Amino acid sequence: MTCKQDQQVGQDILALFHPLQLLNCLTPEENTGCQHGLYFQDGERRVDYILTYHIKKPSSSRSNRQSSRFTDNAFTRSLRRGTARLGRTPPPQPRGDPEVASQDHSMDYHVDDKRLHREEFEGNLRDMGMELEKDEDTKTPGVGFVKIHAPWHVLCREAEFMKLKMPTKKVYEMKQSTGVGAKINTLVNKVTEPLYPNVEDNRTQNVKHLSYMFSREKQHLFDLSDRDSFFDSKTRASIVFEVLKRTKCTKAKYSMGFTSLLGSGVYTDAYPLHDGDLDGENVEPNDRKLLYEEWASYSVFYKYQPIGLVRKYFGEKIGLYFAWLGLYTQMLIPASLVGVIVFLYGCATVDDNIPSMEICHPKNNITMCPLCDRACSYWKLKEACGTARASHLFDNPATVFFSIFMALWAAMFMEHWKRRQMRLNYEWDLTGFEEEEEELKDHPRAEYELRVMQKSLKKEHKTQKTEKEKLTCRDRLPAYMTNVVMMLLMIGVTFAIVFGVILYRISTKTALHMSNNPTTRSNVRLTVKTTAAIINLVVILILDEVYGAVARWLTVLEVPKTDKSFEERLIFKTFILKFVNAFTPIIYIAFFRGRLVGRPGSYLYVFESYRMEECAHGGCLMELCIQLSITMLGKQLIQNNLFEIGIPKLKKLIRYIKSKRRSFQEEEREKKLQRYETDHFLEPFAGLTPEYMEMIIQFGFVTLFVASFPLAPLFALLNNIIEIRLDAKKFVAELRRPVAARAKDIGIWYNLLRAVAKVAVIINAFVISFTSDFIPRLVYQYMYSPDGSMHDFVNHTLSYFNVSNFQDGKEPMDPQHQVEMCRYKDYREPPWSNTPYVISKEFWAVLAARLAFVIVFQNVVMLMSDIVDWLIPDIPKDISLQIHKEKILMVELFMKEEQGKIQFIDSMIPCGGKEKRNNHAPIARSRSIPHTHSHTHANNF
Repeated sequence: MTCKQDQQVGQDILALFHPLQLLNCLTPEENTGCQHGLYFQDGERRVDYILTYHIKKPSSSRSNRQSSRFTDNAFTRSLRRGTARLGRTPPPQPRGDPEVASQDHSMDYHVDDKRLHREEFEGNLRDMGMELEKDEDTKTPGVGFVKIHAPWHVLCREAEFMKLKMPTKKVYEMKQSTGVGAKINTLVNKVTEPLYPNVEDNRTQNVKHLSYMFSREKQHLFDLSDRDSFFDSKTRASIVFEVLKRTKCTKAKYSMGFTSLLGSGVYTDAYPLHDGDLDGENVEPNDRKLLYEEWASYSVFYKYQPIGLVRKYFGEKIGLYFAWLGLYTQMLIPASLVGVIVFLYGCATVDDNIPSMEICHPKNNITMCPLCDRACSYWKLKEACGTARASHLFDNPATVFFSIFMALWAAMFMEHWKRRQMRLNYEWDLTGFEEEEEELKDHPRAEYELRVMQKSLKKEHKTQKTEKEKLTCRDRLPAYMTNVVMMLLMIGVTFAIVFGVILYRISTKTALHMSNNPTTRSNVRLTVKTTAAIINLVVILILDEVYGAVARWLTVLEVPKTDKSFEERLIFKTFILKFVNAFTPIIYIAFFRGRLVGRPGSYLYVFESYRMEECAHGGCLMELCIQLSITMLGKQLIQNNLFEIGIPKLKKLIRYIKSKRRSFQEEEREKKLQRYETDHFLEPFAGLTPEYMEMIIQFGFVTLFVASFPLAPLFALLNNIIEIRLDAKKFVAELRRPVAARAKDIGIWYNLLRAVAKVAVIINAFVISFTSDFIPRLVYQYMYSPDGSMHDFVNHTLSYFNVSNFQDGKEPMDPQHQVEMCRYKDYREPPWSNTPYVISKEFWAVLAARLAFVIVFQNVVMLMSDIVDWLIPDIPKDISLQIHKEKILMVELFMKEEQGKIQFIDSMIPCGGKEKRNNHAPIARSRSIPHTHSHTHANNF
C-alpha cells in the first residue's frame, strides 16, 4: 500500500468520528467543484465507469431525501470506502440506505430481487478492489447511478492480466529515409501542411518509446512519475469493463454475469464517461473538445483525420474503422477522376456515334412492333433517339477500360490498406497482439453460460460436460435449421417484391399507353423507369431495417460461445440479407430483363395476362444506370440525413421528454446536470456493424456495376467526405463513449471486401458482354460490315415480323400506321425464309463472342490483380526494419537489467564468496540471457 493510500485511509477513518465534517464535505455546493461529475465526492478519485439502475422515489419531500442521503448513506459509503482500502469486507448496508428506504412496503418481489442482486454484485466488485459510490439524488428522476473507480493496484493487476503494452522509459530514434525519397517526402509534407489538423498526435515523430507488456515486477521500466496519467481514461474504462465481465452473482438460482444483469434489468445501462464538455463557459481543454473542433466539424472536411487522437480516445477498433474509411475515401479520388473522364468522353463522342446517328436521322422510317398488346400501337425507331444518345454516355469503348481500371483499383486499395494497417499496428504497439487475442477470445459469453446453467438445473443428474454437448448437438441444430429457413424466407421476400415491381412496370406501361394525353404516351418509358426505381428504393430502405433485426434475432438463437463468434455470425447474416436486398433489382435489370421476352406473335406471359417487359432499343444499360443511381444516391442521402442524424436526435428528445423536466431550458439543464447524467441522455453505442455495412454496400455499388455507371465513385467520394465528419460528430457529441476495444485489423470486413472485389470482375465482364452492345458492335464491325465501319449496324440488329402472324386479340386496337411488316430487336430469320422466326446464325456468333469475352476479361483482370498483389509487399520496408530494431533494443534492455542485477549481487558478496560465484557466473548468464530473449520474442511477435 502506498503512502498516499495510507493517508487517504487515515482520513476516511477520522471522518467516521466526525459526522459533521463529513456532511460538510458532501454538500451539493462542494460537489460542483468535482468537475461536474467526473470525480467522486472527495474530488480526488476519478469516475472510470457508470452503472445505472431504476429507483422508485418515495412520497416524502425532497429535503427529507437529502437529509437521509447526507447522514446514513454518506456515513456507510465512507465506511465501505475505508474498509475496502484496508482489504476488509465492508459491513452490510444499514436500513437507512436510500436504496432500501426508497422501497415501499407494497414493493413487489421482482424489484426487491433486483436490489439484492445489485447488493451482491457491488459487494463482489468491492472484493475485487473496486471503489464504488452511489448517487440517487440527481436531476434525473427514477435513475440511480453507481460510480466506479479503479485504484492503482487494481489497474496494475488488470493491466498485467490483459497484457497491455505500455511505453517504457527507453526512447529510441526512428530511422528516417535518406536520398531522393527523403527530399520528395519533405516537399510533399510542405505542400500538404495546411491539410493536417492542429493535433500533436497526428504528426509523425522522430522518436518513439519502447513498449513492453506491463508487469508489476518490472514497474521500474516504466515512467510512473505521474500515476494519474499513466493509464489514460480509455484504458481505465476498458480495465473496469474487464473486471465487470468477470464478476458474477452466485447466490441466485443460477450464476448471473454482468451481461445477464444488464439484460434482466438489474442494471439499466453501463458506460464510461466522456472527458468533458464540448462548449460553455470555463470549459477546460480536453481530448473530446479537441476532437470536436479538429475532426467533427464540417469546416475541416478538407483535412486529414487525427487518427492517433481518435485511437487515444476511442480505442484501436474504432480508430481502425476511421483509418480504413479515410483511406477508402482517398482512394476514391483517382477513381472519381477517371470516371468523370470516361463520362466526358461519352459526352464528347455522342455526336460521332454512328448507331445513334442512324436512329436519330430524320429520314429513318423504320416501323417498330408494338411494345404491349392491344393498347400499344406501332411506333417509329427515331422516337428512341433520346434514349440511344443517352445510352452512349455509358455504353462506349471507354467503359471497358474503366472496368479494368476499377478492378485494378480495388486490388490496389486492398494492398494499400494492408500496408496502412501494418503501419498503424506498429505505431499503436499492436505487433504482438495476435497471440494474446487467441488466448482471450475463447472466454464464453454470458448468454452461453446462462443457457448451459439452465440446462444443468433442469437435469441435475447429467454432468456439466454432457450438458454442453447437448447444447451443441440438440439445441443448436434446430437453431441452425431455423436460420437457414429464415434466411431463405427473407431472400424469397426480396424476390417476391422484385417480381411485384415487375408486374407494376408491365401494368403501368399498358395503362399509360391507353392515356389520351400525348405527352403521357410519349414519356411512358421514363415515367415507368423512374417510379419503379423509387419504389425499389423505398422497399430496400424498409427491408434494410427489417433484415438487420432478423439477422440479430437469428444470431441470438444460435447462442454463439464467444463475443467474436457472435459478431462474425451477425455480420455475415446481415451482409447476405442486405446485399441481396440492395442488388437483386439491379441484377434483374442487368441480366434477366429483356432476355425472356419471346418474339412478336409468340411472347412469354406471366399469369397468362402480363407480357414480359422488353429493353429499350439502346439496351437495358440506360435503365440499369437509372436504377443504380437512384438506389445509390437515395440510400446515401436518406440513410445519412434521416437515419443517422434525425433518428438519434429524435431518440434523445424522447428520452428528454420521459425525464419529466420539460420546464427546464436546455442550457439551464446542461449546467445543472452532472457529467454522468448528461451522458445518460446520449444514444448508446451500438457497435461498428452499421457503419461498416453501409460502406461495404457502397463499395459494391462502386465496383460491381461500374461499367454501367462511371460516376458512381464520384458520388461515393462526395458522400464519404460528409460521412466522415457526420460519423465523427456522432461519436463525439451524440453517442455515449464506447468501451475501448483492442484490434489489429478490421476482421471479417476485409474478407467481405475481397469477396466483393472478386465478384465485381465477373459481374462487370457479364455487364459488358450481355447488357451493353459492345460485343455486338465488335462482331458486326469485324465480321459483317462491308467496309469495316458501323454503318447499317442498327438495321443488322433488327429482325422482320409479318403483322398477319399476330395472335388473335394481341394486335393493336387502333393502329396509327397501316403496315405489313414491323421490326423488333433480335437475331431471327425473316418471315419469307424457309425457317421463319428461327434464331439466326448471327445470334450464335454474337453469343460465342460474348462468352469468349467473359472468359478472357475475367482471367486477364484477375491475373493483373494478382500481379499487383504480388508486387506490393504487405509490410512496408521501414516498418519491418523498425520492428526488428525494437526486438534488438528489447533484448539489450533486459541484458543490461540482468547485468545490473549481477553487479549488485557481486557488490553484496565478500571477496571469498565472489571467487566461488565467478566459477558459476557463466552458467547463470547462459541461462538468464536466452530466457530473456525468448520471453521478449514471444511478447513482441
